Amino acid sequence: MEAPQAYDYSQRPARLPDPVDDANRDLDIPLETRVEMYEMQLLLRQFEKRAYDLFMQNLVKGTSHLSLGMEAIATGFGAALRPDDYTFATYRGHAHTLARGAPPGPVMAELLGRENGILQGKGGSMHLTSVEHGMMGSYAIIGAHLCIANGAAWSAQMRGTDQVAVSFFGDGTTNIGAFHEALNFAVVWNLPVVFVCENNLYMEYTPIDVVSAVPNPAADRGPAYGLEGIVIDGNDPDAVFTAARAAIERARRGGGPSLIEAVTYRHGGHSRADPGKYRPEAEVEAWLERDPIPMYHQRLLGLGVGEGDLASIQQSVAGEVEAATEFAKSGDFPDEASLLTDVWADGGSAWRN
Repeated sequence: MEAPQAYDYSQRPARLPDPVDDANRDLDIPLETRVEMYEMQLLLRQFEKRAYDLFMQNLVKGTSHLSLGMEAIATGFGAALRPDDYTFATYRGHAHTLARGAPPGPVMAELLGRENGILQGKGGSMHLTSVEHGMMGSYAIIGAHLCIANGAAWSAQMRGTDQVAVSFFGDGTTNIGAFHEALNFAVVWNLPVVFVCENNLYMEYTPIDVVSAVPNPAADRGPAYGLEGIVIDGNDPDAVFTAARAAIERARRGGGPSLIEAVTYRHGGHSRADPGKYRPEAEVEAWLERDPIPMYHQRLLGLGVGEGDLASIQQSVAGEVEAATEFAKSGDFPDEASLLTDVWADGGSAWRN
């Protein structure tokens, strides 16, 4: 019997982005908020580019998963969340950590495994956490954090606060059992949680459309659990912010969970070990043309923001990333004595019964 031939994903039809919706320039979003979102996108972009450079210098410990091209999602939700709300992310969590207000210097130092990192060098790129900023962790177990976000939302519900939990996940997570379990129980318990699928079209190296029975892997499954299937342009910060604001406000006033699928595209491969050559060239080129940052730059110009003001923001962000890099490099590596610290909530490592 002849062995089956490997499927050549690069020959599949390219999935091209939808055109920019110019109507978003007329949305009810304060101009100050839009300028802040432009600045945040620049920070995320320049931070990730610097992280790549440091990785190529063998300074980043372990692998890294960048959000280049996907900045609008973290930015839009970061602008809509309250400081005491909760964020849960995947191992591709640099952008979400920064968008919640964590300082770039300690975040960069964490990538380098230094003791001045946000987790004293013990979390690294894939496990960024900053409880004080509402960033409740980056998780490497696919889908696990959706259930944990439910727990945080249930805690807020039981304590009588109006905090909201938001859980970000990739398109591949929609084929994991925890995705379905989390959605089901969120609806059953009417939890204040928002599930956000960052659909970048590929579950690691495999196109999500060749392994999913529905066109929209998250949104099309929502109705089975009583949730509206919401699909948005994940490369448009205004579209993301508007959807985030509505879902968060709904959850905050007791309206229950929401499921949002934000369609986007990563500029590079899945991780630093992946050149991404399996993607059709026409698809890559088309999505690079839909880069959220140049698009938003032009939108702000159309709304009356001066080119000089935008250039000033770019220079300021560049200086911030330079300072973060120097701060990170200045840190020492953790001492071996720190190995058995922070294992338990009391900071120690002794088993407690």
